[in-house]
Amino acid sequence: MEYKILQPRLEGAVLSVIINRPESLNALNTDFFDELDKLLGKEASQPEVRTVIITGIGKAFVAGADIAEMVNKTPAEASDFSRRGQKTFQSIVNHPVPVIAAINGFALGGGLELALACDFRIATTTAKFGQPEVNLGLIPGYAATQRLTRLVGMGTALFMLTTGEMISAEEALRFGLVQKLTEPDKLMEEAMRLANVIASKGPRAVRTVKSVTRNGYHMPFPIACELESQTFGTLFEGEGIEGMKAFLEKRKPIW
Repeated sequence: MEYKILQPRLEGAVLSVIINRPESLNALNTDFFDELDKLLGKEASQPEVRTVIITGIGKAFVAGADIAEMVNKTPAEASDFSRRGQKTFQSIVNHPVPVIAAINGFALGGGLELALACDFRIATTTAKFGQPEVNLGLIPGYAATQRLTRLVGMGTALFMLTTGEMISAEEALRFGLVQKLTEPDKLMEEAMRLANVIASKGPRAVRTVKSVTRNGYHMPFPIACELESQTFGTLFEGEGIEGMKAFLEKRKPIW
């Protein structure tokens, strides 16, 4: 299967994935989900890849789901389409290496849901965010009702979900929806810098801290702490020993 929508590019240990469907503002359709599933299972799973960046081309990160594909669906087909997107986005959550959303423009509807599935988000100062589904008489279908609430809290999530209004990049930063803002022409430079910072760390430690943090978030606190303790111990061999010895010997670790 050749990629028609996604443009993967490997630079060192960083895989950049550009969504290239500008004629529809990078709207999400079945082909997009098929391609992202393939990419996550193939290119993004190669041992040399330590960080993934997802971004869009043109003036949108992703402006939403493809309404033209959805409009003629039956209720049962619409539910299946929702599950389809949820499954793919959960694959981002479950992917072993960190996935960064580099938001270059509009992140609306399904586009914001894609960003929410990533591990963290950076955006340009001109980016816009929103869950406008209620404007169409719909609700989000790719888990925004759950992920947005967990990320920014019930009040802010319901504000965005019920008004359907767009918020600015500055508001998104204040709400904790994004972690960093850049000037538009510096977005990918900063995304690559952060990705390479992550890629320079202990690869097993990075994969492990993502897994423990993601999984522990949904556990009772004492159980999550025990998960952390047990996993902490597993790193006291191989990479962890090398990292500590390198620190004591005042040299760079050899991962």
